[in-house]
Amino acid sequence: MKGFYTISFLVLSNAFMTFAWYGHLKFKDIKGFEYLPLITVILISWGIAFFEYCFQVPANRIGFIDNGGPFSLIQLKVIQEVISLSVFTIFTLFLFKTETFRLNHIIGFCFLILSVYFIFKK
Repeated sequence: MKGFYTISFLVLSNAFMTFAWYGHLKFKDIKGFEYLPLITVILISWGIAFFEYCFQVPANRIGFIDNGGPFSLIQLKVIQEVISLSVFTIFTLFLFKTETFRLNHIIGFCFLILSVYFIFKK
């Protein structure tokens, strides 16, 4: 069950972080947001990123083997990176219609899956 909570929290944290890092690029499409000063955009992104930490920190604490979780530190990091790239890809494909998902992206994801396999291999 701790593995499920860890992965769920990591997905949520990465959704917030992706919006914090890249969501502001769509501000030009939102009336009233298109001309915000950079400092305002930074503060908005920082506010969104706060919620990323509200899920990231508990995910790592719950999931870490030394705290009774199922994952080593290296495993947690690899899981987080795969989730991060997966969330980013979904975000990009749905919000930024100018991006295309190509064969080299699929091959790259296959290598990520292989990396997870090797990191978890005893």
